[in-house]
Amino acid sequence: MISLSKLNVSKGHVKVGLLTITAIASLCAPLANAAPIYKVVDEQTGQVTFTDRPQSYEQQVGKQVSQTTVTTGNGTSGSNNNSTRDNQTATNATQTASIPATNDATVKAPINYQLAITEPSEERAYRRPAQSINVALQIKPALQAGDSVRIYFDGNEVAQGLNATIATIDALPGAHTITAVIQSVKGQTLQQAARTVYVIQNNTTLQNNKKIAKQLLAYQNLPWHQKVMLKLRQQDGSLQKVQSNQSITNDAFTK
Repeated sequence: MISLSKLNVSKGHVKVGLLTITAIASLCAPLANAAPIYKVVDEQTGQVTFTDRPQSYEQQVGKQVSQTTVTTGNGTSGSNNNSTRDNQTATNATQTASIPATNDATVKAPINYQLAITEPSEERAYRRPAQSINVALQIKPALQAGDSVRIYFDGNEVAQGLNATIATIDALPGAHTITAVIQSVKGQTLQQAARTVYVIQNNTTLQNNKKIAKQLLAYQNLPWHQKVMLKLRQQDGSLQKVQSNQSITNDAFTK
């Protein structure tokens, strides 16, 4: 800045000099990076005034003019821009921090499966040991990778998948529970369904088996000569049946 107190010109040229300097300053102002702010102190009253045009006060008596570190113009704009960028950076950092980090293996939310036991479709009784229990399941939607379905009979796993056949030969007469469970890859139960079935003893088969077992035991307890006689009788009976059948056949051809 040019200090007006150092101008050694006549009073007639002071106004021209001031106008010229003002014009030059106004032309150079847009090119300057920043315009300084001056502090003007009235030595009598102590009043403080801030201005970017100190030339208005330097010619006045009792005014103390000093330059401050505060600037205006492009400097302030640049400072505001820097502040804006810093705020934007902080905002972006906050937004980035608020977004949870994800790995390449995206964690999938558990699927709401619908599981139904279609066979047996209702409570049913099965004769032991002649009948087996056929189990069929229906799942919607289809099982996702890693999920599995298991079938349990009275709490014991008997199969994996949508179908199973359970033998009743080892099941005691009474009520039994079939349970189907869908599990995640971590073993978490996602869905399950249950059905009650009943196992009853086949009395006719049981009586026949008992009768045969009793006959075998009685045969084993016979003396050897009685066993021989029994076999001869069986052979004679078989021979008589064969002869009888042959006689019937011959009579049919004669007629």
